[in-house]
Amino acid sequence: METRNFRLTIAYDGTRYLGWQKLGEPGSKDFGRTIQGKLEAILRKLTGEDAEVNGSGRTDAGVHAAAQTANVKLRYDISPEELMAYMNRYLPEDIAVLAAEEVPERFHARLHARGKTYRYRIRNSTVPDVFRSRFEYLVPEPLDLAAMEAAAAVLTGTRDYRPFCASKRTKKSTVRTVDSIRVEKTGDVVELTFHGSGFLYNMVRILTGTVLEAGLGRLDPAEIPEIFAGRRPAGYTAPARGLTLMEVEY
Repeated sequence: METRNFRLTIAYDGTRYLGWQKLGEPGSKDFGRTIQGKLEAILRKLTGEDAEVNGSGRTDAGVHAAAQTANVKLRYDISPEELMAYMNRYLPEDIAVLAAEEVPERFHARLHARGKTYRYRIRNSTVPDVFRSRFEYLVPEPLDLAAMEAAAAVLTGTRDYRPFCASKRTKKSTVRTVDSIRVEKTGDVVELTFHGSGFLYNMVRILTGTVLEAGLGRLDPAEIPEIFAGRRPAGYTAPARGLTLMEVEY
């Protein structure tokens, strides 16, 4: 049987997981507490193969996805529809395969990704929404939306985002393009929507913390160039629960 390459679109509530990337060995406790580990365990049950599921990126512990993209190569006679149905039958309720299709052998979910959209959801209230609290960050203090928009504008562009990366010692390039950061408020909910070519480790959450510090009056947006220059620290890392990967573009 020839190897076939399947592209999967996956949604998950990341609350109880240690992130996308598998940890430990198959069958270990930590392996089963990752999204990649859960997916690979089910594929092993189906095919008997140790197939690697390649995601478009490694979402952190507690981060969610509305449409993560992954690919997996299998030597198994199954249609995309049957593969999707089997996986959803055995996946836990907080992970779902939304779509499956066969793609060319060369397709790779991470290497071929050209853009990503993340959304960070903030509830600007003293009272949490108990039905959405796993997906929102509660900020009770008043927020200055104009200051947040001004900060967001300064934070976009093609530049070195190393100050906004949690891994300061990375040897890889930290230059990225952030096309836009939208700030929108509906009722008590403020949403920050980030679109760019790709993002560094914790980058969206640190950008969110920086925008929030501007909204809380702790940071003048005009001072943000000082962060890029390394003369002052970036904002704090906003909690994982408010962040969702919305879309991956190819």
